[in-house]
Amino acid sequence: MSGNKPDSPAEPFKKALGEATRALANEPELNVSYSVDPPGMANDTLRLPQVSRRMTRAEVMLARGAGDAAALKMRFHNPGTHGRYTPQGETARGLYEAMETARCEALGARAMPGVGDNLDARLADDATKRGLGEITKMADAPLADAAAMMLRCAATGREAPAGVANVLDLWRDHLEGNAGPAMAALAGNLEDQTAFARSAWKLIEDLGYGDQLGDDPDAPEDENDENEDAPEEEESDGGEEEGGEDDNQDEFAPEDSESAETQRAEVEAELEETDGEDSDAPSEDEGAPPDAPPQLPDSEASPDYKIYTRAHDEEITAEDLCDEQELDRLRSYLDKQLEPLKGAVGRLANKLQRRLQAQQNRSWVFDLEEGVLDAGRLARVVTNPMTPLSFKMETETEFKDTVVSLLIDNSGSMRGRPISIAAISADVLARTLERCQVKVEILGFTTRAWKGGQAREDWLKAGRPAAPGRLNDLRHIIFKSADAPWRRARRNLGLMMREGLLKENIDGEALEWAHRRLAHRPEQRRILMVISDGAPVDDSTLSVNPSNYLERHLRDVIAMIERRRAVELLAIGIGHDVTRYYQRAVTITDVEQLAGAMTEQLAALFESDPRARARLARDETRQPARRRA
Repeated sequence: MSGNKPDSPAEPFKKALGEATRALANEPELNVSYSVDPPGMANDTLRLPQVSRRMTRAEVMLARGAGDAAALKMRFHNPGTHGRYTPQGETARGLYEAMETARCEALGARAMPGVGDNLDARLADDATKRGLGEITKMADAPLADAAAMMLRCAATGREAPAGVANVLDLWRDHLEGNAGPAMAALAGNLEDQTAFARSAWKLIEDLGYGDQLGDDPDAPEDENDENEDAPEEEESDGGEEEGGEDDNQDEFAPEDSESAETQRAEVEAELEETDGEDSDAPSEDEGAPPDAPPQLPDSEASPDYKIYTRAHDEEITAEDLCDEQELDRLRSYLDKQLEPLKGAVGRLANKLQRRLQAQQNRSWVFDLEEGVLDAGRLARVVTNPMTPLSFKMETETEFKDTVVSLLIDNSGSMRGRPISIAAISADVLARTLERCQVKVEILGFTTRAWKGGQAREDWLKAGRPAAPGRLNDLRHIIFKSADAPWRRARRNLGLMMREGLLKENIDGEALEWAHRRLAHRPEQRRILMVISDGAPVDDSTLSVNPSNYLERHLRDVIAMIERRRAVELLAIGIGHDVTRYYQRAVTITDVEQLAGAMTEQLAALFESDPRARARLARDETRQPARRRA
């Protein structure tokens, strides 16, 4: 009888959750799968978190929360309306996206308390992974998360989950004082996505980010200023043009999920709840926002760090810096540099791959009384019918889904052999990690010009004001994003060979930028590896600020990252002692050692035994001394 049991006790739950998700999304044909990869849509299939045989409460609630969040987004989100009002600036866009997600989830949580519990569990888990509960300063807390949680609380009447509540408390006075009426308008427009988007624009403007909104999408239709009610007329038109999202919202009722009743009793109880009454929105009499909201610091890590202007800074992909023909030529040149090192680097890559795969491999327990039938031992039953059937069971893996970001110093001092070795090492490491299902992002940092560029020209025209702060134009380069497959990004690394690319290095802001990108990734484990050959140097900035200005900011950024612990930080210094900055670091004296140092440091991070991890890191630190001897 044991052989007729399902392969996993979690299978009935997965089937029930899939049915409930399809019903909640109103998508009967939706495919639902379960994976250790981050939740999301891929090729018309909704991917939810894996649920192990143990089916712990945390796993179950997290899977339910991810399924409910995705289903509500499918049901209530209109991509056309959303795209029409998406702001241009990064901060404004982050606020807008967070508010739209909160709108969809609040509609479901308000109608079904059980769905609200699932969503709260997912939010609490995310807050724990990101270390939101440990933040003590407003400048360190993400504004978008605080605004979205304030909207959820106002629209549903639910308390904020732990962790996110801490972020909300830090920002509460600022949000209520500057955007109270706009928040009330948002809570009152949940069912109308167009009106909600307009209210979101008002909130972003009240918070001081109006310059990031871009052109008003309704401006061409509002040329006649005679009738102030024109926006209300456009709302009704927009609803018809954009697929009638409001019709779907009006039809929403908990009874839509009755198809899941026989498999998931909990869902049945949740979906049979009647629509709860709308919670009272904050009063519009809280007062108008002040004309000048408080100015946030230029750096999350240090309120004393100043930036004279960001107008000429650049965050750009390798493809946008160079045409395809030149990228191909530069990649060919890099491949020629790789030839003499192929054997040594290849052996290191295989070593790292074996260690990673050893962490990922699952094992089987045999000779059990129940589980999966062990077909390999059926011969014993054939030869001796009295022999009982043998079953086996797969053990759980402890390997977490991981993303690694390589931040490479693209300063002038790296010119020649160092930058070639760095590019080659990043190339091989990215290919190796991709084979092990570890996502890799490769970033570079430098400046657009020597000795200040356009930022310095602006400063000179302004009469040389004292203490201007950072006084150069940044260039942050994305050679490979974490989600891009290696085959599409491999030629981008050739850009590091381009003459004139490597200039000055402002490490603190680059590190803060890379950390910010990683902190928003969905993977459970985030690793940031910095490769540099010297302290931060920018002649323009240091000529008008204290001599340790950039170095002090770098130390503040490192302290912030290591304090938050959302990202594991390590560094490799090429002929430069980075151990005085980073807690986990190694210094190499010969650039030829870079590939080995990168491999050993990552292997040490993935080692499951903490003592083995410490031994690997210690041995690598001693390696240059042994080689010199």
